[in-house]
Amino acid sequence: MAPKSHKRDHKNSVKTAKNKPWKKKIPKERDQTPSNLIEFDYQPPAEMPQTIYSDDQLVVFSKPSGLLSVPGTRPGRQDSLVSRAQTLFPTARIVHRLDMDTSGLIVMALNAEAHRNLSMQFEARNIGKLYHALVAGHPKETKGVVELPLFVDWPNRPKQMVDFENGKPAKTEYEVVETYQREDGFKSARVALHPITGRSHQLRVHMLEIGHVILGDVFYATDQALSASPRLCLHASELSFDHPTSHERMNFAQNADF
Repeated sequence: MAPKSHKRDHKNSVKTAKNKPWKKKIPKERDQTPSNLIEFDYQPPAEMPQTIYSDDQLVVFSKPSGLLSVPGTRPGRQDSLVSRAQTLFPTARIVHRLDMDTSGLIVMALNAEAHRNLSMQFEARNIGKLYHALVAGHPKETKGVVELPLFVDWPNRPKQMVDFENGKPAKTEYEVVETYQREDGFKSARVALHPITGRSHQLRVHMLEIGHVILGDVFYATDQALSASPRLCLHASELSFDHPTSHERMNFAQNADF
């Protein structure tokens, strides 16, 4: 039987939400001695990235979960979005990345000038990004802000952690879209995530820190939250930017398959 769905009224949730940043104190001392990276068996999906849009300046793909954005440095990890994209668009260049386990929209440039333009837009935060995720539990607030600095967890790379002394500023806005409860009592929620900054694993760690880890996250989830999904339930669902030559605002959207 499908889980019961309880949709929240968007207008009411906006009016009643408390947009107070959630913060947590942690010990100042951290072991920053490099250690071995967390190993994983790389088995990229056979499906090719879906081409959402293309012209002579850029191409927008939908990257499947499980595919690296760029080739890895270790043997057996050369298959990536870039390598596959270049079989269709030989001049394709990476502008930004999605985590291997994250699916969704990603833009690539087809020439040096388009790459420079799009990169500058990312630097200036002129890029619109929205993600959707399934998280464990039901957040108490229907809308909020998580503002916690992030730093690499050296002994457990590529994991990240909250570090107020060494971390880089990171800010995420979230809003609950829908809540669910299985027959066995396990609760989950669909949330919209708006990253104001773009740190590695930002959305994953921020949701973890407020007590609502993303389902299927092999790095941060445990027990039922890990076994609830065979993949990371995080999808880059909306992407917008100014076209490098026409300067027209380009808006793309794609629903998650979870």
